[in-house]
Amino acid sequence: MNQEIAEATTPSPAPSPDFSLLLSSTRRGARLARLLTEAQLRRWGLPTETASHLVAELAANAVTHGRVPGRDFRLTLNLAGGTLRIEVTDTRGERLPTRQRPAADAESGRGLLLVDALADRWGVREDRFPCKTVWAECSVG
Repeated sequence: MNQEIAEATTPSPAPSPDFSLLLSSTRRGARLARLLTEAQLRRWGLPTETASHLVAELAANAVTHGRVPGRDFRLTLNLAGGTLRIEVTDTRGERLPTRQRPAADAESGRGLLLVDALADRWGVREDRFPCKTVWAECSVG
């Protein structure tokens, strides 16, 4: 009987703070990255809006500017305390992103401006050639 009570009151393990997967370097893969991020954040009981926008921009950049045919990109979410770290790794390490001011009538080129506005911090890490990781952190707690 005591054993049953002890088992019933033992807290369930905390959710894993890491989520990582490979996705195809296509528009569909970028969309799936955003949808899977929203689902994972809901499982963790966290707000989804800011992180969803960050993942959408970083994944879109990976499939637009970091795509190598036949190679995937990696999405990683890491939760530490009240900070969510989003990492998107692609296989175009020689093409590092730079924030630029697009022309007023340009139809694209605002992704990193959005990342800069939404994230608490963001940056680029050169990984083992030929990869790079673009990361963003935002407060979720």
